[in-house]
Amino acid sequence: MNLLIMGLPGAGKGTQAAKIVEEFGVIHISTGDMFRAAMANQTEMGILAKGFIDKGDLVPDEVTNGIVRERLEQADIKEKGFLLDGYPRTIEQAHALDETLAKLGINLQGVINIDIDSSKLVERLSGRIIHRETGETFHKVFNPPAEGYNEADFYQREDDKPESVKRRLEVNIAQGQPIIEHYRAKGLVHDIEGDQEITAVFSDIEKAISGLK
Repeated sequence: MNLLIMGLPGAGKGTQAAKIVEEFGVIHISTGDMFRAAMANQTEMGILAKGFIDKGDLVPDEVTNGIVRERLEQADIKEKGFLLDGYPRTIEQAHALDETLAKLGINLQGVINIDIDSSKLVERLSGRIIHRETGETFHKVFNPPAEGYNEADFYQREDDKPESVKRRLEVNIAQGQPIIEHYRAKGLVHDIEGDQEITAVFSDIEKAISGLK
């Protein structure tokens, strides 16, 4: 089983990816893990990536694509299949992945797209507050402090403020929509309603994946 998982920040992609890996036994391939492993193992692409990262530069697409290709060539992928998480991030990377999979003789069987209205994600992502004295993290809606708490005792990181969250989501939507449409045209996308309980979301994902077998 070879899958991609997609979803906006806050949609619960990480939680569901872990459940998919546990249930279906595929290899979870995340961008961060790939980069760390490639650099630690000093692969050709890992060495190139480290050179850019050490200088504080963005890793170019050709290096990122190369690191993905190196990972997909490994034996455990052929044996168990994969769940690719965090890649592709651009339509150019999606085209590169198509070429890589074709060269390796690997079929992508499905794209799990956890879909949720961005306005609800703003609430999820901008509700985090941090206690000034203890550093303990709370959420205004989902995990509030004790009733009657003093707002002055808490602060919010700049990245968690609604304006910052909205900008981040807008960027992700602009980048992600062409990728979704690219795979939708191939008949691979399975839209999953993300505004449900975690177990309900996973139940829908299970049905979608089981239908691919």
